[in-house]
Amino acid sequence: MDTVRFDKGWRGADDDDREDGSGGMSARCDLLIRGGTIVDGSGGEPFTGDVAILDGRILAVGRFDGTADEVIDATGLTVTPGFVDIHTHYDGQAIWSDRLSPSSSHGVTTVVTGNCGVGFAPCRAEDHDRLIRLMEGVEDIPGVVMAEGLSWDWESFPGYLDALEARPRDIDVAALLPHSPLRVFVMGERGARREAATAQDREKMRAITREALDAGAIGFATSRLLIHRTKAGEHIPTYQADVEELKAIAGVMGEAGTGVLQMVLDAPFASWPDELAHLLAVAEASGRPATFTLGTANKGEPVWREALRICDEANARGLSISPQVLPRPIGMICGFELSTHPFCLCPSYQAIASLPLSGQLAYLRDPEFRDRMISETPDEGHPLAMMTRNWDWIFPLSDPPNYEPAAETSIGAQARARGVRPEEVACELLMNGGAGDGMLYNTLGNFYEGGLGEIYDLINHPGVVMGLGDGGAHYAAICDASYPTFLLTYWTRDRDGPRLGIAQAVQALSSRPAETMGLNDRGRIAPGYKADINVIDLDALRLHAPHVRHDLPGGGRRLDQAATGFVATIVSGRVIRRDDAPTDER
Repeated sequence: MDTVRFDKGWRGADDDDREDGSGGMSARCDLLIRGGTIVDGSGGEPFTGDVAILDGRILAVGRFDGTADEVIDATGLTVTPGFVDIHTHYDGQAIWSDRLSPSSSHGVTTVVTGNCGVGFAPCRAEDHDRLIRLMEGVEDIPGVVMAEGLSWDWESFPGYLDALEARPRDIDVAALLPHSPLRVFVMGERGARREAATAQDREKMRAITREALDAGAIGFATSRLLIHRTKAGEHIPTYQADVEELKAIAGVMGEAGTGVLQMVLDAPFASWPDELAHLLAVAEASGRPATFTLGTANKGEPVWREALRICDEANARGLSISPQVLPRPIGMICGFELSTHPFCLCPSYQAIASLPLSGQLAYLRDPEFRDRMISETPDEGHPLAMMTRNWDWIFPLSDPPNYEPAAETSIGAQARARGVRPEEVACELLMNGGAGDGMLYNTLGNFYEGGLGEIYDLINHPGVVMGLGDGGAHYAAICDASYPTFLLTYWTRDRDGPRLGIAQAVQALSSRPAETMGLNDRGRIAPGYKADINVIDLDALRLHAPHVRHDLPGGGRRLDQAATGFVATIVSGRVIRRDDAPTDER
């Protein structure tokens, strides 16, 4: 579908423009969705009606009496806007694939790339390998996948947008200008080594930023996170970048009157007040909206509440700051075929780690090998790999997956109940009866005191926006792009505890993230809006366990996750998925 090139002048229809069934409308349309329960993305009460689509836009909502080239009978079904995921890393997948799954399998019709300040443009030929190593370390995308999958038929950021636009795909892509490639493009080795930008460097960055915004960049993204490192373990070019450099770049957005600032803060390793001071200084200087990743720890003082208070005060004085929250634990999926697991840094396992699972099993099925591996102390390695032994926060991953598991099901609790070492329980679950395909769920955050109660409060906060699907990254460790289906099932229907209403959930997935990023032509079902729509059987909607696919360039592996219950997903009036399967529309 489209590469979204930002147009600050578009305005959707007002609520007063909606055909609500009072009189009907007679005309011709391309596609008619008839008789569904419409949850229009506004947060208002659902209502029954038709949605008529013509030339990729919504023609009418309410009762439509005209003719249609195609009709979808939505009786008994729920009709929603297409969902918008504002934190993804499909920068590479959008080049080498015509499907942006898992996102497009879960009702997402628009994704935003370039997050965390990493990406592939602007970039000179001599820096291709540098950016590949950067993405390999920060976003866990195998270097061989990028080396084979990226065409590099661009150098500038506008050229990258042209490359995106030239390729057909199932859903829309909007792109942030990423800070790390920008810094390396302007400063070369000095930028990679994190040297301070000179006044001349800042002016060059400003000029490239203006060029990117003029070409349609949706904003600018950067990262200050300590554990965002290259494959070699080096800090990324933007780590602790001077606030004056950020002000200079973001100031261009202020002058242009367009663009959103996205930032990953180092709050897990520094204080929220200190980190937010950087964000607020840049947002205040530029006058542009900003969004950042907000999560909770699993225990300790709830310091993120202070972050919310700071944001509320900033918004009260005229800023627009949107904390971005994932509605389930921030976690990694562990397995022998995946990037991390409790034994991935053990010397014995390291010796077989490069083998495919079938080759590993020749060793893993040997009791003597397993006993030796279990008894070993892991070596040091990537920070994420070193977070795989917090036994009381690691759980079996079932089918269907349980993203709010009970404390007594943790590896640590099971080991204590059985009187054995947690390593033994973990290995047994990973071996899964000898198949070696078992998976564990490592909850790194967003699971405060062993539950999602704190997340419930966060996602009900009026200033918070839903995000962090991370699709296109951490291919063999994370599969959070499925969170829209999780929100619609667990949070509105299945949870034993406080839940969300369906109108609130749909608004959180559609109009709220769209408006946060200035995508004001989508996220609502109303006349004039882009015809991005889901038709869903909410009663039948199910989220299945993640599974491994080998469909990346070079046969690279990735986690995928399926859902059932999406009757149709429509982008620009064209049905790109029908009955949980992709169509040929691109």
